[in-house]
This record gives sequence, structure tokens and C-alpha cells, in this order.
Amino acid sequence: MSGDTSRPALLGILRHQYMWGVIAIVLLLLVNLAKDPTYLAISYNAANGNLVGNLIDILRAAAPIMMIAIGMCLVIATSGIDLSVGSVMVVAGAVAMEFLSGAPDNVGSAALALALSLLLALVLGLFNGFLVAVVGLQPFISTLVMMMAGRGIAKVITSGQNTASTNGSFRWLANGYVFGLPVVFLIALAVVIGVGLLVRRSALGLMIEAIGMDPKAARLAGVNRRGLLLAVYSLSGLLAGVAGVFATASVMTVDVSRTGYQLEMDAILAVVIGGTSLAGGKFNLAGATIGALLIAVLDKTVVFLGVSSSATPAFKAMVIVILCLLQSERVRTLFRARRRPPAVASQEKEVVAA
Repeated sequence: MSGDTSRPALLGILRHQYMWGVIAIVLLLLVNLAKDPTYLAISYNAANGNLVGNLIDILRAAAPIMMIAIGMCLVIATSGIDLSVGSVMVVAGAVAMEFLSGAPDNVGSAALALALSLLLALVLGLFNGFLVAVVGLQPFISTLVMMMAGRGIAKVITSGQNTASTNGSFRWLANGYVFGLPVVFLIALAVVIGVGLLVRRSALGLMIEAIGMDPKAARLAGVNRRGLLLAVYSLSGLLAGVAGVFATASVMTVDVSRTGYQLEMDAILAVVIGGTSLAGGKFNLAGATIGALLIAVLDKTVVFLGVSSSATPAFKAMVIVILCLLQSERVRTLFRARRRPPAVASQEKEVVAA
């Protein structure tokens, strides 16, 4: 009897798309564990009180992806897309590194560099929102323009050179620890929780979903579509700026060609893995966070297994495709139909076709 009741409960859990992301994370960790039984070991560094290990490295690597995934999730919920997050990252990093290269090494300089980089990222996000909400351009075109222009802006800021600087306080943002955990992950987690509370404990989340589901009905209901689009794209730009700070602070260098390169694709994948539809109208911030963690685990697994750099994109694509197929209710129904009696299977196929 207990088996009969546990099966529907398990199926109910698996209907949440983000649960397949959790399963994929566990499987990838088990693959790494099979190669090295100590892979998941976490040790305590008595000298500085920090925790060290592969899991800690994964949490640190996931932080920038979490930031851009959360912004991307809200943008996609409005039936939009933001292809510029990678370029906004490099612009934010370029501003910070260029400012710190000529500033004294103190907390004040780090705070001012952080403020300047995030302010410019916010402005770039607001410009994307202006093109979409006010000018009326398609989100794909608007953010594609910023995607191409962003790295040009970064090259203008740094005179086309990779800029390095030194500032202990700024570096601490990406490499420091609090309670033994990476501060960069704790900041990212705090931002995720803050944004989640903002959109789910108020009507803001429902209004964002409304303009993505049916813009005309939302307008008739009194929802300020233009203002919401400006806010959502601004937030996406701001969070991309945070990710850019994380990425550059870790090495205190901005690479105008590589920083944030193709991370917009990772953000979109994280959002889709988390169960948010690209058609808009619904979003899942928890799922996007799990998707970001999966991308980080996948990147670390590729390196740990020694997959050739030329084969890395194919390896990642294979894992993502398998995961998306497992998430598909249609595919799962067809597989279940093959194990049922012919009459039941034909009925299920008719339901799927409908």
C-alpha cells in the first residue's frame, strides 16, 4: 500500500521541472565521485577558518550565473529576452578595474568602484528597457544591439587593453569568506532571496506575469506595462553588473574579449532548466537558481573529467538536451505508454496528440 501511495507522490514531485535539474546535479556529482571518491570532501582550513573543497568552488562559480539568471528569468516572464547581459558584465568590470587602477587601495575606492560599475550597468539595462517599452523595438533586436555595443564600450573605457588593478576590499567580494563560506555566493543568495520576496510577496510578480501572458488584458486591468518593462530590464542590467563585479574581482582583471563571453546563453539555459517558459507569462526564480547551480556543476565536471576544450560545447549540449527531454511531459507520457497495455497506451497517445 505504501508503494502505491509513494509512486503518485514521486510523480507529483517530478512534474516540477526544476526537480530534474536537481537530479542532474546529483548525477553529475556522482560521476565525479566515481572518478575520485574524495571529490565531495570539504575540509576546514584552521589557518583562516575557511571551508575548502570542490563543492565550495562550485558555489563560488555559480554566483555570477545566478545573478544573470535571475534577471533573465524576470525578463523572459514578460515575453522578452536579454542578450546583452554578458556585455553588460564586461562593461561593469571594465569601469571597476579602470577606476581602481589609479585609485588608492582602500575601502572607499572599492565602494566607489562598485557604485560606478553598478550605476553604469543599471543605465545600460534602462536603455534596453527604453528601446523595448518606449520605442517599441523587439526585445531580441534591442538587446542584440547592446550585446554588440557593450564590448565596444568596454574597449573604449580600457583603451582596448585588459586592465588589472589591486584592491584588497574589492577582491574580497569574490574571494572572501563569511562563516567559512564564499562571500560571493552568500551575496548572490541574499540577492536571490530579496528579489524573490519582492516579486512574490507583492503584486509585482503577478503583474510581470500578466504582461507576459496577455499584454492587452493587463493594460485593460490597469497594469503599467511600460513602467514594468523599464523596471525589469533595469534590474536585469543591474544584476548583470553584479555578476561582472564578481567575475572581475576574483582575478582583479577584466578581459574585454572573454569576461562574460556567451554567459547570456548559460543564463537562458538556467532559466529554461528551471521551468520558465520562453513564451513568457510564468517564471520560477528557485528553478532558475537551480539551473544556475547545474551550469556551474556541469562546467566543473567538464574540467574535472578532462573533456577536450573542442568537445566541451558538444558535451554540455548533450547533457542539456537529455535534461530537456526528461522535463518534457510529452516525452515522459510516450515512454509510459510503451509500458502500458495497448488499449491504455493508445488512449494516452491520443491525449498527448490533443
